[in-house]
Amino acid sequence: MLESLLDMLLQHHVSCAPHVLTRLVAELGAESATIREVAERLTPAQRYGAASLPTPLPLVPSIVEIFGAREWAAADRDLLLAVSLCLDDRLEPLLDLDGRTADEIAGGAVGADLVLRAGRISLVDPRLAIWIREISGTGALTAMHLRLGTVFTRRGDRVNAAWHEARSSLRGRPSSVPALIPIARALSEDGQSLRALQLASEAEKHATGDARDEARVVAGAAAIAAGLSGDAAAHLSALFPDGPESHRLQALAVLFIAQSALRGSVPDLEPGDFRPTSDDPADWHAWTRASALTAGLCAERGDRRRMRVWLDAVREGSARVGAQRALRDPAVALSWLVAGDVDREDVAGAGPLSGGMLRALRTALEGDIDLGLRILATGDSSMGSEADPFVAGFENSALVRAYRALVEVLLLSWRGDIGMARVHLVAAARELPIALPFAGLGVVLARRLDLAVRGELSPYSLALTEALPPAVKIDLLVDRSIRSYLGGDFEDAAAAARLWLDMGAPQTMFAVPGLDEVFGAAEPVHRSPQIVRPPDLELAAALRLRLQGASEGRWRAEHEEVHRIARTLRSPFERARVEAMIGVRAAIRDERVTAKAHLRAAASLFEVAGANAWSRAMQERISRLDEADDDGARGFDPLEVCRRAWTPSLTARELGVAMRAVTGASNREIADALLISVRTVEVHLGRVFAKLDVRTRVELTVLAHRTNRHL
Repeated sequence: MLESLLDMLLQHHVSCAPHVLTRLVAELGAESATIREVAERLTPAQRYGAASLPTPLPLVPSIVEIFGAREWAAADRDLLLAVSLCLDDRLEPLLDLDGRTADEIAGGAVGADLVLRAGRISLVDPRLAIWIREISGTGALTAMHLRLGTVFTRRGDRVNAAWHEARSSLRGRPSSVPALIPIARALSEDGQSLRALQLASEAEKHATGDARDEARVVAGAAAIAAGLSGDAAAHLSALFPDGPESHRLQALAVLFIAQSALRGSVPDLEPGDFRPTSDDPADWHAWTRASALTAGLCAERGDRRRMRVWLDAVREGSARVGAQRALRDPAVALSWLVAGDVDREDVAGAGPLSGGMLRALRTALEGDIDLGLRILATGDSSMGSEADPFVAGFENSALVRAYRALVEVLLLSWRGDIGMARVHLVAAARELPIALPFAGLGVVLARRLDLAVRGELSPYSLALTEALPPAVKIDLLVDRSIRSYLGGDFEDAAAAARLWLDMGAPQTMFAVPGLDEVFGAAEPVHRSPQIVRPPDLELAAALRLRLQGASEGRWRAEHEEVHRIARTLRSPFERARVEAMIGVRAAIRDERVTAKAHLRAAASLFEVAGANAWSRAMQERISRLDEADDDGARGFDPLEVCRRAWTPSLTARELGVAMRAVTGASNREIADALLISVRTVEVHLGRVFAKLDVRTRVELTVLAHRTNRHL
């Protein structure tokens, strides 16, 4: 259902991040017309999850059409309004307000609009909350908040009383602030970030002086915990540069995270610009933690130079507050691991990020991915039991859970469980802001897993891509190359891959399913030593590179040795890619029996991995081999087929010469056609022979016919 709604919104150019759409469905139901009308009235920041949704949501024509003719008795209308305004769904306070019993309400005219069950009360149609609040007017809303404040005061519920009293005040109510801020902080630490933001934002409206600055800090922290980077920046920016130093230092880490998410890059500032001027340990600890988180943000983006600068600040601050083991060591270890150096000292902190996530990643990179997944699962079963020095107070937040969910998906993809990885990623995307962690890694993973499983991008990955800030660049050319390769368009696959190389081979810091199959031996894929990958993926990439460079004379021995080593790979997906490469190259050499055996093995392994699109591509290659007749005639234009197969290995000029040579053109005819000298033709042919491992025009022509027949 959510996927079809995402697709509908994309078609109307009002894309929503999946987790935002989940909230819209909760408040509007699954009515596509209403959801589209509301989405069209939201700002891009709200649709992409950078800003909170308005309360109430906009009133749109489809809601008016449903409720416009409805009428309620005054008491029933007041009850519906009260239900729509309460912070929670407890029934007893509303019975106190209304004066009727639950049975009387359920049996009355308004009972058809309400669900009363197990001491809870809610609206049958959540869209009614928008309508009833819109038609009530400011006076009625103020009066109802005042009545509810009185009810909660009598019940001794100080928090709800303060909330409704604040909402009923038109001139500000500073007396409500002392109750709202502590509970907002507690809710935020409990993982209820949206509710915490609601309370803290209300407190900020009514507070003055130091209390207002404190409310800003709590609101900003709650906002970033929910992934609302725009809201976080809006609340905290007011503290800089003139706010109290203690509040600025408390806000520093959150503000940097928010600005990095909004801009796509870490603010270009120095730690010394914010170094505490006091000796207060709390200030120094806040500065140190901000430095640790900023170092991690730089590491995610591959900026080692600035990461080192912020890590130096971590060392200075940790020494000042005695947090070398608790904060400095895990900060250094996690930053360097994310930046691509996995050989650092094996240290870890505590809690979900600097503890469980760091241990899981390190374990997986040492070769035991299963144990890494078990570490994550163990941590998830008791997430609130350990404080994390990195994210103290926010261990249960949506943003932290998004980081851990992405690491789980990453490890599943490394293990070769491509189908399962996609299922987990989609589930996380429905609830969490997965486009934020690791500089957009979740978006790249969503796209690659879609291509591997479906062969095309789903509404989930397209919507996530839309939510990325403009400054974040992801390697779309690799996606295009994979899609073309799986579809059999080798020429376009190679062209896209070459463009990717020309642009510096941009890629995420963590290895994700890519494509090096289309590169020839003379042009191997760029492999940055900083890319973080487990031994299995490193070995598989080396085996494919070895196949690319195998000469005709060494082919049989090389492919047999590569096949033997490939059988040690634990990932069915990575082993399948090696098997597929052997199969394709055997087909080009007219070793049809060998080719089909390896392609069948690849198809089966891809199926085990859940990479259904890759499996289908292998089956199509096998079908082409089965359809080939004895004389190799397939009815295809040999120039087109050879061009696709040879493009990865030859330059454009070499390819033009080779294509004319296999059709029987003489060197003089080729020279005249291409407006070059005969000597230049001879040089190009010599390079073609060397790259394709043939010695004569006859062998080149035979190779062309084999390629035409099998690919």
